[in-house]
Amino acid sequence: MTDVLIVGAGPTGLTLACDLARRGLTIRIVDKSPGHPRSSRAKGPNARSLEVLEDLGVVEAVLAAGSAPLPMRKYRDGVPVADTDPYAGSAPTPDAPYDRGRLIAQWRLEEILRDRLAGYGVAVETGTEVVGLTDDGTSVTVALADGSSTSARYVAGCDGAHSRVRKLLGVPFEGETAEDQVMVCGDVEIDPGVLDRGIWHQWFDEDGAVMLCPVPGTRAAWWFQSGPERDADGRPLAPSADGFRRLFARHTRLPAAHLTEATLLSTYRVNVRMADRYRVGRVFLAGDAAHVHAIAGGLGMNTGIQDAFNLGWKLAQVLRGRSGTELLDTYEEERLPVAAWTLDLTSERLRATLEAIRKPGGGLDSAITPSTSGLDRGYRWSSLAHPGGDGDALRSGDRAPDAPCAVAATGAPTRLFRSFAGPHLTVLGFGAGTEGVLRAAASAHGDAVRAVRVYGADAPEPGTEAAGPDALHDREGLARTAYGVGRDTVVVIRPDNHVGLISDTDGFDAVHRYLEALDGVRKPDPMSVAGMVDGTRKG
Repeated sequence: MTDVLIVGAGPTGLTLACDLARRGLTIRIVDKSPGHPRSSRAKGPNARSLEVLEDLGVVEAVLAAGSAPLPMRKYRDGVPVADTDPYAGSAPTPDAPYDRGRLIAQWRLEEILRDRLAGYGVAVETGTEVVGLTDDGTSVTVALADGSSTSARYVAGCDGAHSRVRKLLGVPFEGETAEDQVMVCGDVEIDPGVLDRGIWHQWFDEDGAVMLCPVPGTRAAWWFQSGPERDADGRPLAPSADGFRRLFARHTRLPAAHLTEATLLSTYRVNVRMADRYRVGRVFLAGDAAHVHAIAGGLGMNTGIQDAFNLGWKLAQVLRGRSGTELLDTYEEERLPVAAWTLDLTSERLRATLEAIRKPGGGLDSAITPSTSGLDRGYRWSSLAHPGGDGDALRSGDRAPDAPCAVAATGAPTRLFRSFAGPHLTVLGFGAGTEGVLRAAASAHGDAVRAVRVYGADAPEPGTEAAGPDALHDREGLARTAYGVGRDTVVVIRPDNHVGLISDTDGFDAVHRYLEALDGVRKPDPMSVAGMVDGTRKG
């Protein structure tokens, strides 16, 4: 029987598939489309999603295929009035290697993820439509449109805003559609040399707008977004190639014939909706199947990628018998509030952008804030978050920071993220007093836990046998700074690179209880998540 059937092969489903496949689980990923769509749609991963893609081993391919976010040129009445670079002055920091996202066509990102998945021996099954679900409490029987059926221990609905899985589950998708906030979109080709491809061009006029962003890796392709043409009664007209040419000519003041192709035309209306639950028995929802919102800030695809990264390790721990099924409840507990926050943020950013473009020089840069990077999203409220800490200090549930280090055994440069990468928990030990808990964690949990001693000034000389293969040298003290370490401290990092707990030498028993709850290989009946939280609160 298949461990997990994933319905939908967009970025959310592919991220989940890659994460589960590298953990050795048996998966199927199906999509009702007859072939892989060539649509650009989302413009690329944000900074946090790049960290996820790095962990999955594909970030170098994404960086090579895409481009950095472009400066924005705003026009009024066909005349340039302002150039803005929303990322001017920003740069990577020791704790965050990506200070901005990456522009890449969604079809190209999907190609990269499919190639990664193929390396695990898994291919997307196109033309495969799910029409029924039956959950008997131990598995899910899935009926397909061709009359066949299949079974899986769990099912993940990653099949978009019109999710068949969500509808079959009867999960409400509450919210609203702003019928008056309409945009037409498509992929177009423009004669080379007509527009500077190093610029995201934005024409905002009193009677409408056109936005053109070059698609990286292409010679003449652009993302086209515009207000729609309207009929005599003010109703928006359906998008068409001729309509796109008329809109292009009206706002750019350039000859319509320069726009030579217009494909994948669609009408976008602002939808703000969210499922009221993410799990029904053995079936889960992720990505647009669980939440849709305004496009301002570019968080749609990114929220889905991060949903998948949260769900993947939890499914794997339960399927491999290393954690109780209560762990699966924390997926909704953690990700549903993030979706609610995203709906609020994107609606507010849309309001700010619509206000900004009323004046010459306003543009889409109004949608970008530090929060749209995704780097400040954590789960401090989660039952998996060990209590403790206050104020601005790093706390359990937060995104785990990066830091440059050296491999203690060789002196070669490395980063904390390289220790975190892969399907395991990580235990960082700062200080000599942590040696015992690191040895115990490695002994009890084997490959499921990577125990990493982080040396400071006490680091052994490279080439000696004193440092283990996973030990790091925090030469500049940047890891200690990022984690707020002032004395012997153990930090548990979850497989999705969020802090599980931070414990000093007075509370190392809490470390053992936490690891047993998430990877209870020594207990035939693993401790429940609720029991773990109660225990660590007492520890």
